[in-house]
Amino acid sequence: MAKRGGFPGGAMPGNMNNLMKQAQKMQRQMEEKTKELEEKTFEATAGGGAVSVTVSGKKEVLSVKLSEEVVDPDDIEMLEDLVVAAVNEALRKQEEASQQIMGSLAGGIGGLGGGFPF
Repeated sequence: MAKRGGFPGGAMPGNMNNLMKQAQKMQRQMEEKTKELEEKTFEATAGGGAVSVTVSGKKEVLSVKLSEEVVDPDDIEMLEDLVVAAVNEALRKQEEASQQIMGSLAGGIGGLGGGFPF
């Protein structure tokens, strides 16, 4: 006679509870790590330090510092290029830190039971 409903051996509900607990734990860890990242700052320079840019972990530009020698009214284009380069480098550093943090958390996903067919 076939069993009605439920899971064979009764093993699945326990695994599902464990899976949910692990998912909630991972969510809390992600929130903590995201907050940590948002509180960090990332600085980059261009033109041998003539332009310095600081961005937050939220990808907001916090400051731009220019050396006097880089401010040439006859060559605004060079200054613009240096600012763009410094901003992009600072944002790259922030993104790299974000990827490292999220990658370390994603490594824990395999421990959630794995073997999903999808």
